[in-house]
Amino acid sequence: MAAVLPPADVLAALPRWRAADDPRPAIVRELRFADFNAAFGFMTRVALMADKLDHHPEWSNVYNRVTVVLTTHDAGGLTDKDLTLARFIDDAADTTGATA
Repeated sequence: MAAVLPPADVLAALPRWRAADDPRPAIVRELRFADFNAAFGFMTRVALMADKLDHHPEWSNVYNRVTVVLTTHDAGGLTDKDLTLARFIDDAADTTGATA
């Protein structure tokens, strides 16, 4: 099982994320895209990486907005899996023109 990381350490490493309003240790990022196609394209890119990492986000999409929540369910907190996927999400958001 993956080692659980202190939420403060995870957030310090990921300045564009914040603590989720959730009883579980989790992080969240909200993104806006030019339109639905850009948002869906971003989600598709992230979905492919999530499958490779075997670590899937909780997320929602409304038109051009995507909200992503990350936590490692089986570890009961945040792990390196969350850091890895969050960094990929940050890069994917940057290359698709997302804004906060």
